[in-house]
Amino acid sequence: MSPRPRPAPGRAPTRRAAAAAGLAALVLLPSACSLPWSGPDADAAARRLARALAQGELADVPVVGDRAQVQQQLEAVLAGTTVLGEPAVAAGDVETGDGTATVPLTWRWRAGGEGAGDDWRYRSTAVLEEVSRGGEDVWALRWAPAVVEPSLRGEETLAASAVAPERGRILGRAGSVLVEPRPVVRVGVDKQGVRRAEAVASARRVAAIVDVDAQAFAERVAAAGDRAFVEAIVLRTDDLGPGVRSQVEALPGGRLVEDELPLAPSREFAAPLLGSVGPATAEIVEESQGRVVAGDEVGTSGLQRRYDARLLGRRGVVVRTTGGQGEPRELYAADPVAGEDLATTLDPRLQQLAQDTLADVGPAAALVALQPSTGDLLVAADGPGSDGYATATLGQYAPGSTYKIVTALALLRAGVAPGDPVECPATVDVDGRDFENYDDYPTSGLGRITLEDAVARSCNTAFIGARERVSGEALTGAAEALGLGVDRDLGFPAYLGQAGPDDPSAQGETGAAADLIGQGSVLASPLAMAAVVGSVQQGSTVVPRLLPALDARGADPADPLEPAEAQALRRMLRAVVERGSGAVLAGVPGDPVLAKTGTAEFGETDPPPTHAWMVAAQGDLAVAVFVERGDSGSGTAGPLLREFLEGAGRG
Repeated sequence: MSPRPRPAPGRAPTRRAAAAAGLAALVLLPSACSLPWSGPDADAAARRLARALAQGELADVPVVGDRAQVQQQLEAVLAGTTVLGEPAVAAGDVETGDGTATVPLTWRWRAGGEGAGDDWRYRSTAVLEEVSRGGEDVWALRWAPAVVEPSLRGEETLAASAVAPERGRILGRAGSVLVEPRPVVRVGVDKQGVRRAEAVASARRVAAIVDVDAQAFAERVAAAGDRAFVEAIVLRTDDLGPGVRSQVEALPGGRLVEDELPLAPSREFAAPLLGSVGPATAEIVEESQGRVVAGDEVGTSGLQRRYDARLLGRRGVVVRTTGGQGEPRELYAADPVAGEDLATTLDPRLQQLAQDTLADVGPAAALVALQPSTGDLLVAADGPGSDGYATATLGQYAPGSTYKIVTALALLRAGVAPGDPVECPATVDVDGRDFENYDDYPTSGLGRITLEDAVARSCNTAFIGARERVSGEALTGAAEALGLGVDRDLGFPAYLGQAGPDDPSAQGETGAAADLIGQGSVLASPLAMAAVVGSVQQGSTVVPRLLPALDARGADPADPLEPAEAQALRRMLRAVVERGSGAVLAGVPGDPVLAKTGTAEFGETDPPPTHAWMVAAQGDLAVAVFVERGDSGSGTAGPLLREFLEGAGRG
């Protein structure tokens, strides 16, 4: 994408005044007890002048001639310099003689933003004249535009235009390009040459055509300047519906502007994770400390915002003269510096496969896939029902029976082997509350069964009945060994779960029992549950990794997963597919599939709605599927997981 000069907006004098405190150190203010504008202290007067020029405000500076007119001329000279930021102005050694003082001024503009190496530096000269005011002599400024820039003549002013740098790309697995400049169309109303009433009427028609808020857009058009182009929406060129162009352009002022924006292959493609690019908000400008100015296109969410400084690069700038009698002259130019690419581990084929798998799911939904051997996050897909929220990486939901993987590890550590017997009654009473199995739990699975069968068939009562053997501390330790409930900075917004209450002493018996089956105080994201099943497959704790350049592993678990424990868990999760609740995955081509289903009640209604979960591992792939409202893990999430695994295997 080629750099595009961007005209500078008008300059408000209040921005200069607001910077006064920060400029004090640059211009070496005199002490409060001196009187810099009276008597022979021309050096102090010069320093005060430098400060006033940096602020763009001469209210406290005596001038020769009409003060209001001089202030107006200064503002006109500086009006087009917004993209340069605030200048630093310093006064040099003053030369006096014959009632005048000549002040050398050094100007420095941060032409490329805060931290840029190419500052625009030059010198100008101001002349002070000793005049009598109120019965005493003072130094007054003899104004000329050349005080600001030495080559300015007559009515010439400064006009600075930013040159946008080429934004860095976001890359995926093996250097594949995920986000790069792609064609878009800005749809809106151009008010130039159109009467106000016509422009507002067109705004309402445009809003109806592209399905945006008509009242809000009409108000923005009404408030904009007479020559403004007011944007209603930005659409991918491929998403421009049939007839939109002809309908919009037939309206007075209706206009479509071709442009480019950094975009992923499709609108849904990992959108909450990758984020978006748009005009800098006032908040972003303020937080940037000079790196970003109004009008810059910056990252506004996701990775685009977190790594904006890297991706954005450094804007260039061109400063020219404008106005006056002659042709504009170029005074300064700094080339833009392109942003750096950001490498991620996302697999474009698998990510698109996941997006397609979730495309018709109505409730909020997510699919996460990672590589157990490396922790590389291959897929972080959110369904359309998530409405732009990062359900895949930030969702906080009860994981239901998928959490029995953690409880099974805690029982293994308590001495219960996969083949050891456990009791699976129809119900179990805990402190007056009856816990039972899911509605269609097979009666053949009741009674005395093995721990392996309890996992395979997902017997709630067997796990709750074993609560005497598993403490809250043991459960938390097992979760940590499988990568759940550990606070880590992965370099992107992520939630890795909660394995128990913040205050275990405040938890009652029923809450502790509910924790064993993934309800109660236990929470997880699809990302966290993918890490859990991935850790079982790998035989060690899997820490999700999205950015290869970032080491987010941190400290090892206090009680890491042992090879024998992982082998036992793999045996039990294989039984889920062979003869248990995960039979929907039986026959998936390729390596053996390990899995666990989960259904978790939530809400206050009777009967309560349920989350649907299923996690699986096959070869070097670990996957978690979540649907916020579903009938069951096997019935709702299972077919989605099978579709994904089969599609992944065909690659």
